[in-house]
Amino acid sequence: MSRVVVIGSGLGGLAAAARLAAGGHQVTVLEQAPQVGGKLGWYARDGHGFDTGPSLVTLPQVLRDLFTATGAPLESELDLLRLDPATGYRFADGTRLQLPGDPAGIPAALDDALGAGAGTQWTAFLDRAERMWQATEQPFLRSPLAGAATLARLARSTGDVATIAPWRSLRGLGSGYLQHPHLRTLLDRYATYSGSDPRRAPAALATVPYVEQAFGSWYVRGGLRRVAEAVARRAADRGAELRTSAPVARVLTEGGRARGVQLAGGERIAADVVVSNADAEALYAGLLPAGAPVRAARAQLARTTPSFSGFVLLLALQGRTPGLAHHTVLFPQDYDAEFDALFGRGGPPRPVADPTVYVSAPDDPATRPDDDSESWFVLVNAPRHEPGRGVDWDTPGLADSYADRVLAVLAERGLDVRSRVRWRVVRTPADLARDTRSVGGSIYGTSSNGARAAFLRPANASPLPGLYLVGGSAHPGGGLPLVLLSAEIVTGLVGPAR
Repeated sequence: MSRVVVIGSGLGGLAAAARLAAGGHQVTVLEQAPQVGGKLGWYARDGHGFDTGPSLVTLPQVLRDLFTATGAPLESELDLLRLDPATGYRFADGTRLQLPGDPAGIPAALDDALGAGAGTQWTAFLDRAERMWQATEQPFLRSPLAGAATLARLARSTGDVATIAPWRSLRGLGSGYLQHPHLRTLLDRYATYSGSDPRRAPAALATVPYVEQAFGSWYVRGGLRRVAEAVARRAADRGAELRTSAPVARVLTEGGRARGVQLAGGERIAADVVVSNADAEALYAGLLPAGAPVRAARAQLARTTPSFSGFVLLLALQGRTPGLAHHTVLFPQDYDAEFDALFGRGGPPRPVADPTVYVSAPDDPATRPDDDSESWFVLVNAPRHEPGRGVDWDTPGLADSYADRVLAVLAERGLDVRSRVRWRVVRTPADLARDTRSVGGSIYGTSSNGARAAFLRPANASPLPGLYLVGGSAHPGGGLPLVLLSAEIVTGLVGPAR
């Protein structure tokens, strides 16, 4: 039996703990916060409840695989509901689009909203995206990064290379299929799932809308925080110890490998294996001793572009909004101006003046005190918290003034709720950085900007023997399915208990 310490109880850390404990390892999970979940957070007040992180489950089979591999099936723990529709889109010219949950109905919905031929364009694009998914799922997403060997797996046939088109951007690929400007805007949005710019993100991100539409968008009754709670229970049931309010100060090394951790209070916990669910940049910059062999990993991270962050409003509303989907996305007139602001083109990074606004409003009694109320999680993409170099989100008055601006944008685009607000909570990138120790509040660690970005993402096996990385800042990337896959990869790398 190997002793394993897991740093952080985000979904990646919890999933790794459950798998490793089920495999016979002695597992201890250490979480700095008073509760488990990491970015799968929950905020409750006066009967209103909000998921403060992810609000959808996509590719649910990955979650099912986790529960099957560790005991009783998923359905024994969670009530998973397929959303129909999952998202309503509102474009700057007033056009509205709701995509049905059944993929067979999507072409007709696009034709109805955007005109004849839009459905055919989108279908042709998704056919290409499906081929890309088939070419990359096993050799890349479900396998550890292994330098040239990873490239060899992806290049096993010239046809696959042509399908993936690693030399093309997501925007560039879409322009070859999508003539309608609203379809191109819709596609650009999927770059933001990894905190990226569609003009620089690789064409392979076309797999994101394919997965979302082919396998559905799902919600967990009671909120997605239930996912973290269920995986934590599964880990504990398999014998893992979960300790909250236990921040890790550093990783201990001995004999050239990881040998445990030291907590902020001085306690040392010995281990044969350390699995870090901490932000990779924070791990390599602050949790390892000076002599650890991670110089190349730090240099590789320095060559990446960090993902952007998010500015959030939690709105407790009086009354109900008719016809509201689970998600509503309100696009700006100039999407490129948003990406320019986020990544500092034409000046330093700056809050977006006219942002895309995402509203998550689950129709779930667990999120509201009564049937004449709503709880909205409102998100806009925002630059990282970088005092002295970019935006200092702790500047007095900035958070509240920008919150007022976001509410005004909602009103300008047809969702004026200012007179219905009982109270609001504002969460900035600086808050996210403090709460989750993600550097600058980057939601996904590094972005996918650039053809080589996926190969620069920190590998699951670190250069320090005995130290492994899981979570959204490590391979294969951010988002619930990929985070779960990172835990599966690490479990395979650690191997069975000896």
